[in-house]
Amino acid sequence: MAEQPYILVLYYSRHGATRCLAEHIARGVEQAGMEARLRTVPSVSTDCEAVAPDIPDSGHLYATEEDLRDCAGLALGSPTRFGNMAAAMKYFLDGTSSLWMSGALINKPAAVFTSSASLHGGQESTLLTMMIPLLHHGMVIAGLPYSESALNSTETGGTPYGASHVAGASGRDVDETELALARAQGKRLATLAQQLGSRAR
Repeated sequence: MAEQPYILVLYYSRHGATRCLAEHIARGVEQAGMEARLRTVPSVSTDCEAVAPDIPDSGHLYATEEDLRDCAGLALGSPTRFGNMAAAMKYFLDGTSSLWMSGALINKPAAVFTSSASLHGGQESTLLTMMIPLLHHGMVIAGLPYSESALNSTETGGTPYGASHVAGASGRDVDETELALARAQGKRLATLAQQLGSRAR
């Protein structure tokens, strides 16, 4: 029996905010009638002796190349690190050249999301640069349209490039506007995956 199509929600999170966005993107995917597969990536270390366990101590499983290869769509999330994605996510993507060579991700929809400590801490540059490897893979990038009214009213996170969260100096929790935009992003991604998948058959 063929596996049901799924959206891979792939993220890296250190303090929980990016994970929270990922979980709400997954809810949106499921509200649109598709399976969401939540996966993370291990941290990287400057110590060459450091080795992560094969299975995380807690949380979601680590992503495999097969999780990415077989997905119908991808939501990619990382905290902002100096205006770019975290090294752990970049390291994982750098290892996907076999998928690029086979064209496994061509014409599949993708979206990006992030979290940062400050309002002008590089969220937009992180989201835009996260799109670049996905474009190299031939994926179809889906942002958040302004038909999502929360984009016009948010005073924290949320951009047309993707869902986001601003933690602030106090490390505040993800607010309802940010969560609503994350769910909307998941719904849109699942809907596009269904539409693109039906045209490919």
